[in-house]
Order: sequence, then structure tokens, then C-alpha cells
Amino acid sequence: MVSTAEEVVRFGLFELDLKTGLLRKKGLRIRLSQQPLQVLEMLLERPGDVVSREELRQRLWPEDVFVDFDHGLNKSVQKLRDALGDSAGSSRYIETIPRVGYRFIAPVDRKVSQPEPKTELDRPSPTDEDAISAPREFPPQSLAPTPALSEKYIWKWVAAAISILAIAGVAWQAQRPYYAGSPIRSVAVLPLDNLSGDPGQEYFADGMTDELTTMLAKNSTLRVISRTSAMQYKGVHKPLPEIARELGVDAILEGSIARTGNQMHMTIQLIQAPTDTHLWAESYDRNANDAVSLPREAAQAIAKQLKSVAPRIGQQRYISPEAHDAYLRGRYIWFTGSNEEAGKYFKEAVELQPDYALGWSGLADYYCLGPVVGYVNPQTPLASAEAAAVKAISLDDSLPEAHLSMSAVFFYSHWDWPRAEGEIARAMELEPKLAVAYHLHAKILAALNRQQEAIAAQQKAMELDPFIQPWAMASALSEARLYDAAISDLQQRLGIKIGLTHSWTHSILADIYRRKGALKEAAEESEKASLLSGDKGSAENVRRAFEKGGYQAVLLLQLSDLKQKSAKHYVSPVDMALLYAQLGQREKTLTLLEQGYREHSPLLLPIQNDPAYDFLHTDERYRAIIRNMGLPPAY
Repeated sequence: MVSTAEEVVRFGLFELDLKTGLLRKKGLRIRLSQQPLQVLEMLLERPGDVVSREELRQRLWPEDVFVDFDHGLNKSVQKLRDALGDSAGSSRYIETIPRVGYRFIAPVDRKVSQPEPKTELDRPSPTDEDAISAPREFPPQSLAPTPALSEKYIWKWVAAAISILAIAGVAWQAQRPYYAGSPIRSVAVLPLDNLSGDPGQEYFADGMTDELTTMLAKNSTLRVISRTSAMQYKGVHKPLPEIARELGVDAILEGSIARTGNQMHMTIQLIQAPTDTHLWAESYDRNANDAVSLPREAAQAIAKQLKSVAPRIGQQRYISPEAHDAYLRGRYIWFTGSNEEAGKYFKEAVELQPDYALGWSGLADYYCLGPVVGYVNPQTPLASAEAAAVKAISLDDSLPEAHLSMSAVFFYSHWDWPRAEGEIARAMELEPKLAVAYHLHAKILAALNRQQEAIAAQQKAMELDPFIQPWAMASALSEARLYDAAISDLQQRLGIKIGLTHSWTHSILADIYRRKGALKEAAEESEKASLLSGDKGSAENVRRAFEKGGYQAVLLLQLSDLKQKSAKHYVSPVDMALLYAQLGQREKTLTLLEQGYREHSPLLLPIQNDPAYDFLHTDERYRAIIRNMGLPPAY
């Protein structure tokens, strides 16, 4: 039997396994996407020689794929240099030959190893060849071996037979394949690198990452970490085993995508996290019109590879490529927090394809968000949100996002708790891994004074996606008036998680301190929130106000700011009521709460959980608001 040679190339502190495509530094794997890896392999094929840019183009980009080659190659070489700790100005490994190409200049050591030939007696059965190591000692070629040798070899073959039976038993029982002794039960899809040579295509790379994540969750029995959790690692250079430990997964899927004109090229690879082992890779060259179906095709291939194929789901509906592209743009912008801009693309998606259910669901979310955060008068947009959610469900009742949008409408607009919970249950039934559904359910349960259930629901959401709303568990604990636990949770996330140094995180912490009565800390966190948002003037004003007049002066400052804003755009009366409540002004507080009730403001839903309103619990006007909303009283 002839074995294929395995070649490892060593240079400096690095080694590249050409068979598996793994680059390591002092034994630790260095994350490198497909195209920079191919550049390195080409340079190492001819160390000391110039590899021209044209040769690299022919290897990296097929003739029928059209990209901005210069930008794409420069980006790949830069990523390779970043991985090696190299630079164009003082090259240790890669020398740039201007306008010509590149040359690998470091000493290279190649190690080629071939296994020793095996005799027929050594050779295991073909099906078990990779599972057993045959003995290296050979019995004499005699039909009657000596007793000592006979006993020795009997035990060796007994041991081999036991190994075969054990492996066969594991294979028979296993529902998923085992790699290096560990099953693959969970996976994270890291953000696909945009190799289009156009920064304007970032939305497309992120959108395809999102859809690949969704399709893998739908088409496999794997636990798939959500898009928001994995997206925290966009542009983050960390060893894959470390990323996998932080996300709590067995495997990582990474890759790149390039789209230019009507052509698209995607490369993805699956890595087993604990052992940093390459398991599978595939490249896809498609017409851009096939962007809708590509994530499902790739997800099905991965699920089949891992023997974790889920029961077949319904036939995929036709989606216009243009409508799909508009939706991807809308979601990309949505996740950046630009709701108004995202709404334009959701509208474009449904104009391009009026029967696009996911586009209508996105539009419902857009209409709902403004009133929920208090930036828009709720009366008109909530009616539009309902119409869009109804349309989404009528087009595709099997779409979990559509039922989630409908639940939000029943909760925030109609204050219809049974139907809100019914739609949430339907969304969870269709997609049990939809973390945002558990988050919304937690908000509903908290408004209904079912605090322990709310905490449990939010805990489930955090297990499915710890990054989707990193402050949400602290918020749930705070609404249950477990302030120390809420502070501890948020401080822990601020300390050990990435991407949480945002102004709103400190705003949440300020609110928790305020509810607890720790007013100095509340003022300090408000100051931090303003600084992180880039508003140094407001941060300084908060600090000075607290120094001169304590927390009451801070409240008066915030009230003055809101009044100034209300002269230019909508300010929710409930936001104003909260400040007057903290100042103890009963009449103004009740008048503003009643105005909020007439507007059907979603900001009224959690008021029973805020201690600022406790002094109103005996007031009949306050009780009438709670009663008319249909909320169970907490007084």
C-alpha cells in the first residue's frame, strides 16, 4: 500500500501543513482565510523566486470570476503579513517587488515523511485501516510458531480485535461523527471576509453570514451560535480555539466571499475547535442571482458532512435577487442602530417583490422600533407595523420572524397579552433557537409581574445568544428589583466580554443604580455614558450638576434637556413623567402618564416595576391607568 506523502514547511517560528492547510506558530494555530493561505502556499513553492502578480491572479481567481484584482490581492497579502507579524517596510518573510510580484525571503525547511511499507500480515482490513495501528514486530514465516511467540501474537491480535469491535460499537451508536474523540454538536459561523475589493460590499458579506447561520440552524441538529454573538469577532484576531471556548462551541466555520458584477465566489472551511483540526472545506462559484439559495446549499453540505441533517423543511420560495439584496442592506444597517435608514431598504425590498414575507417582517420591525424606544409618536407607526406583520404571516405562515413581529405588535400596540404570548409560542415552535423570541417573551412576562418566569426566559435567550442584548439579563433582574444581582451581571459582562463599552451599557447601569438608590454611582455612570457617546459637554454638565446640587440637580438638568429636545422633535411624555416622578411631583407625573396612555405608549408597560412610581400606588388615577391597560396590579 502506498501512502501519500505529508509535507510540512517550516520557516522562522511558523510551520505550514500543506496537506491540511493549517498555519501554526509555536504549535498554536494562526487563523488565516483561504486566499491569503493560497498566496503563502504559492510563495513557499518557490522560495527565493519572484512569484508574479499574474501567476497569483490565475491561482486565486478563476477566469470567470471578475473582481478588483489589485485591491483583492493587496488585501490578501496584507492579511498574510498581519498573520506572520511581517511588514512591507521591513520584510522578514515576504518581499514586495514593485509592479511585478512577491518573493519569500526567509529560510525554508521542508519535511517530507512517508510511512514504512507494510506487509500483508501488518495490513488491517480496509474499513478499519485508519482506526488501528498494526504491530511492527513480525512473526516468523512458520506454520508452527514457538510457544512464546505464539502467545505474544495471540494477545496482540486479540487486542486489535477488541479495538475493532469497540470502534464498530461506537460507530453504530453515534448520531454524529467523532473527530479526535469529540463529537461536533455545536458550531459558530464567523463573519465571512469581504474579498470583493469594495468596502461597499460589507453588507453583502455580513448578510450572507447571517443567512448561512440561519440555514445551518434550520438544516441541521447542531446548536448554532447566533449571528450577533459570532459577529462580535468581526476583524478580531484571536486563535480559533480561544474564540470557540468563549462561544462554547465544538467547531468554527469561517471563510470569505467576493461579489463583483454578476459573479460570486464563496470559500468556507470547518475547523474542529479543541484540536484545531481542519475537517472540511468547499468553494462555490455562482451567478449572483443564486445568492438566495447558496447559504442553504452550503448548510446542507455541512450538515451532511457532520451527519447532523435535520428533517427536511418546506420548499424554498422564490425570492427576487434584487429584493433579497435590499433586505440584506436593511438588516445590515438595522444592526448598526440606524433604524430610519434600514426602513428605506425594507420598503424597497417589498416594492421590488410584494410577496416577500421576510421583507414585510423587516418592515414591521422598523415601524415598531421607534415607538418602543420613545423616539416616535406611537399612534401611526404601530398601525403600520401591524399591517406589515399581518402581510408577512399571510404570505408565509411558517416564517418565525413574521410571528415574532406579530407578537411585538400585540404586546406593544394592542396590549393583548394572550395573543402576544400565542405568537411568541408559534415563533419558538417554528424556530426553537430564536434567541430574540425568548427575549421578547421575557419583556412580556415582566410586564405581567411574572418576574421569575421573565428571568428564566431571559436566561434562555442569553444561553442561545449572549451578545444579542448583553444588558438584557441585568434589565430583567432590575425589573424584578434584584439590583445587586443586576449590577453584578452587567459589571461581569463589561469586564469579560468584548464589544460592550457602549454608552447605552452605562446608561443601563446608571438606571439600575438609580432604582437601587445609589445616586452617586448613578450620576457617575450617566457621565460615562455621555463620554462614550462622544458628548463631552453633557458629561461635564452632569458632573458639575451633581457636585453642586446632588442627584436632584442632575434630574433638573435632564428635564431641561428633554424640554429643549421636545421643541424640535417628539419626546415621549412617559420619559418626562419618570423625571417628575423622581422629583416627587405627583400632579405633573400623573398628567404625563395619562397623556402616554392616550398615545398608547409602549413605555408605559414596565412602569409597575420602577420604584420611582411607588408613591403613586394608592392614587386612583394611577390605578386607572394600570387597570385600563389590562395589567395585573403590582400594588
